Amino acid sequence: MYNCGIGVVEQYGLTAENIYRGRGALLCETKEGLKILKEFGGAYNKLAMQRELQEHVCEAGFPRTDRILMNQEGEIISADSEGTMYYVRNWFRGRECDTKSVSDIRRGALELAKLHKVMHLPAALEYTRESLVTEYTRHNAEIRRVRKFILKKRRKNAFEDRMLSCTGEFLEQGEEALEALKASDYESLRIQALQEGSICHGEYNQHNILFCDGTVAVTNFGRWSFDVQVSDLYQYLRKIMEKHNWDLRLAAQILDSYEKERPLSAAERRNLGIRLLYPWKFWKLANGYAGSSKAWISEKNLEKLEQIAGQRECWKKFIKKLFSDSFF
Repeated sequence: MYNCGIGVVEQYGLTAENIYRGRGALLCETKEGLKILKEFGGAYNKLAMQRELQEHVCEAGFPRTDRILMNQEGEIISADSEGTMYYVRNWFRGRECDTKSVSDIRRGALELAKLHKVMHLPAALEYTRESLVTEYTRHNAEIRRVRKFILKKRRKNAFEDRMLSCTGEFLEQGEEALEALKASDYESLRIQALQEGSICHGEYNQHNILFCDGTVAVTNFGRWSFDVQVSDLYQYLRKIMEKHNWDLRLAAQILDSYEKERPLSAAERRNLGIRLLYPWKFWKLANGYAGSSKAWISEKNLEKLEQIAGQRECWKKFIKKLFSDSFF
């Protein structure tokens, strides 16, 4: 496999000095810097547009992304000797954002705001994320189906008993979020985002924020889409809050860092709050259960469910404060 990797990078006019596995791909040290080779199995047009996006972002002043390279034939994908297709990106030596470090967390929020200011291209319908109303409606229906299925079972394991005991309150929260979303300015926000060609990274988290010699690199844009950019901020904030037991002070610091670069409108703040209200992690666990064989449930899933339920009171207090004027 390593010889195949060497053959691929040579198609880019690069000489591999060392090549090794890392992050589900091949990392390659060259005189032109660190590169990463990843097997290609997606949609060519979306990858091409991802390259266009990253080039646009860099030209607009955002310093570092894992830009997709073109080979010497002017193509973004290359085949090895066995016909396996790869694409090659710039990569960086650095450390991931430390979720225990307030300064790292705040810097991550600031960089996201900078990125959002320049992540705009003419919108393409095929790369537009579905409406959040549609998504929440579907997710709530999936939670109800899981509850109905478990209720019909004569013999339930510990995971099923625990899920059944807390499904009602989480479903109620999901329905509340859906109704709040319908009553909000979300559709106007979405229309505006598409008119402005606003793009979300799609997977903005600590793993894709690298601190490199005083600068920050943002990587792994593969899940980008046209959408309301609050979606990225929500994902980043939620993941940090889950690790810090819904710490209001830290949440305020994250928002303060983001808004220093890109202030949120009242409608965006409201939308952020609604997204945080939705029990996404509970839905994910229920949906994973629905798609499993159910003959054996991992103890890890029960631990995750207990963690979600255990954080519920702090989460409820957080949401209550979040929707008050004083929070912002």
